[in-house]
Amino acid sequence: MNKIIGKVRAAIDKYKMIDQNDKIAVCLSGGKDSLFLLYAMNQIKFYYPKTFEIVAITIDPCFNGQSTNYSKIKTLCSKLNIKYKIKKSRLGELIFNERKEKNPCSLCARMRRGMLHDLAKKLGCNKIALGHNLEDSVETFFMNLFDCGKIGCFSPVTYLSRKNLYMIRPLIFCNEAKIDAFIKQKNLPVVKSHCPANFNTNRQTTKELILKLEKKYPNLRLKIIGAISRSNIDGWKN
Repeated sequence: MNKIIGKVRAAIDKYKMIDQNDKIAVCLSGGKDSLFLLYAMNQIKFYYPKTFEIVAITIDPCFNGQSTNYSKIKTLCSKLNIKYKIKKSRLGELIFNERKEKNPCSLCARMRRGMLHDLAKKLGCNKIALGHNLEDSVETFFMNLFDCGKIGCFSPVTYLSRKNLYMIRPLIFCNEAKIDAFIKQKNLPVVKSHCPANFNTNRQTTKELILKLEKKYPNLRLKIIGAISRSNIDGWKN
């Protein structure tokens, strides 16, 4: 299990994600990736050569007008001695009931990110950490190619000049299956998403396509992430 945390450390080192005295907001959706990110960052904090602090933050979309139960995550953060802040929002009502978005994911992600940025700044953080994993990186590459006709992916490190805030993605070398195994071994409290668009998104379709391609081209995802990390696209080359 230490091997997968080593991959987090490798991404942090390769892309210089952490500086001395950083205060980093770890963005928790309640899913397995963000929970693993929180646990890994907390472990790395104790032996990393640069001193940094982490806090955990969540934007509750309140799908179907109901607050999400994050009590088990609150308990975990308390055990880890990590400050945890939840901000309720009207994202669910706005996107699905008022605007009735046919393709809700993009708008929801943008609005949620804006709220996360504001909350992180309010808590005095200079960086936020997101739980995008290796598969997310490959899927984003394919989605940019198929939907937008461009070669690109999200960046390992992004500077948000309007907020004076850095966004880091320490899980970019971590395999989803290994993360899932870690979560189960540690019995970390995953919170099920009640989003009406679950499993009916462009990303899910892209994920299924990549799995089909990988049957013909073994280790396709690893080959693509290797190609991305050797490229000059979106700040990946270091």
